[in-house]
Amino acid sequence: MQLDSSIAAVVTGGASGLGAATARRLASHGVKVALFDLNAAQGEALAREIGGVFCRVDVTSEAQVDAGFAQARAAHGQERVLVNCAGTGNAVKTASRDKATGEIRHFPLANFDRIIQINLVGTFRCIAKSAAGMLTLAPLPDGDRGAIVNTASVAAQDGQIGQAAYTASKAGIVGMTLPIARDLMNEGIRVNTILPGIFDTPLLQGAPEHVKAALAASVPFPKRLGQPAEYAQLAESLILNGYLNGESIRLDGAIRMAPR
Repeated sequence: MQLDSSIAAVVTGGASGLGAATARRLASHGVKVALFDLNAAQGEALAREIGGVFCRVDVTSEAQVDAGFAQARAAHGQERVLVNCAGTGNAVKTASRDKATGEIRHFPLANFDRIIQINLVGTFRCIAKSAAGMLTLAPLPDGDRGAIVNTASVAAQDGQIGQAAYTASKAGIVGMTLPIARDLMNEGIRVNTILPGIFDTPLLQGAPEHVKAALAASVPFPKRLGQPAEYAQLAESLILNGYLNGESIRLDGAIRMAPR
């Protein structure tokens, strides 16, 4: 697949971080980009910057996802590219004892479900609806109808203390990548997933400098945080390379996460 003004794309979580970097990189090729996000101020500003369209979408809402795709397609036509960056996380032990009071508590199940609904179910919801739209398109000369890139995390393989929900959601994305690629193999739609390591995104930007320095030092090489532009570069490669399909790729400077 070539990236140019004939291609429309949807980037979920596109208002900031990895999604925003990917949106900018796609737009630099002339791609018409729609941003799905909850942050209207940032999303609308970025859409103006790249000549795209912002769609306020909560990926846990089927109605909002449907409305977002309808808005994006009305503006740009049916997308051939979907990049799923929408996600969140938390850190709570499965069960623990309060050191001061001795009170025993467990992970609030509503919070566990919320992480699964946003990260895993939300990703699948967008994949299924985007792929159904891609099926209406004629294949390109190389046979591609579309390309989908998902965002998991190295936590899918190296989940840390307190990351049971986050790890389960991201491992689910990795686990469904190959079956979805197989589901869509006869339709010319490729599906791949990126597992980012420790990236300098809004989730980390509020952390104290000494914390960020320690995280950077834990990366084997290069000893720094990943940059969103590096994620965007890999996402671009997964879209452009027609022989990459059903793959989950770590982008992490060779880090392997310790228990904490």
